Amino acid sequence: MQRYRVVISDFQHGSAEIEQRILGDIAEVEALEVTSEEQMWGRADDADAIMVYHTIRISSKTMERLARCKLIVRCGVGFDNVDHAFARSRDIPVANVPDYGTEEVADSAIGLMLGLARGIAYQNVKLRSPEVPWHYDHVRPLLRLSGRNFAVVGLGRIGTAAAMRAKALGMQLHFYDPYKSDGYDKVLGARRAESLEELLAKAHVLSVHCPLTPETRNMINAGAIAKMPRGSYLVNTARGEVVDTAAIPDAIASGQLAGAGIDVLPQEPPPADHPLLVAWRDPQHPAHLRVILNAHNAFYSEQGLEDMRVRGAEACRRALLGQPLRNVVN
Repeated sequence: MQRYRVVISDFQHGSAEIEQRILGDIAEVEALEVTSEEQMWGRADDADAIMVYHTIRISSKTMERLARCKLIVRCGVGFDNVDHAFARSRDIPVANVPDYGTEEVADSAIGLMLGLARGIAYQNVKLRSPEVPWHYDHVRPLLRLSGRNFAVVGLGRIGTAAAMRAKALGMQLHFYDPYKSDGYDKVLGARRAESLEELLAKAHVLSVHCPLTPETRNMINAGAIAKMPRGSYLVNTARGEVVDTAAIPDAIASGQLAGAGIDVLPQEPPPADHPLLVAWRDPQHPAHLRVILNAHNAFYSEQGLEDMRVRGAEACRRALLGQPLRNVVN
């Protein structure tokens, strides 16, 4: 039986036991552990399948070197770091893993909202100083979440899961997703906005769950934030470049945003001089108390990470054995 070669490019460190369990009878599996695309050159050229995560980009320069690749699988939901259009021109299918981490990311979005809207994160930082009175007055005014509007940009699997969690809290659901079929709003008991502007005007909490595309890049910018109700909250667990994060500090300082929960940034790790990072670290800036930053960990749980690896390896197995592929994005 022919032996294949499967390469795991980035992110995955240590044992490839899970991938070996799924692929070991037909393929050699190697985790390259690269931190840049260039480090793959000469090491992945003969790969029959490539598993890539989110820390590097796979561009045309790499794909031109691939001699026999049957699949590039992006082990995650977003696939903007793989040049899938060029891959198509080379007859290389690109697939993603859209069904892992749904619960984790949705839970994280709601957790960020609760941490902000209930004053939890604010008090946790504020009360560390022994000079600050031990009292709830610091977070006034807080408004009851029940009855408020939870507005979703991108009503896919994760956006839907987050919306259902917000609905359980008694919030009113609104969404903007021009690619969602009519009738889905009735299934969820949600109200469809016909434009982003219409959604923004109702968004007491704006939760971003759309992919990064030319259409969505910097979609939530200073102008968009200005259209939200004053004192609203912004949560992004999707892609960093969907939100112009440099606009957040001024929106926090002016009171236009009461808080922001950001799991993803345009560059990770961010440069030390990124405006949001600078404001968040500055005890004198309102963002210090009103912004929650995470290191792109909304997707993570031990079970979710295993799901991602298993589904990615299973996709490679189907490609190597000539079986029908799933979740092909190109």
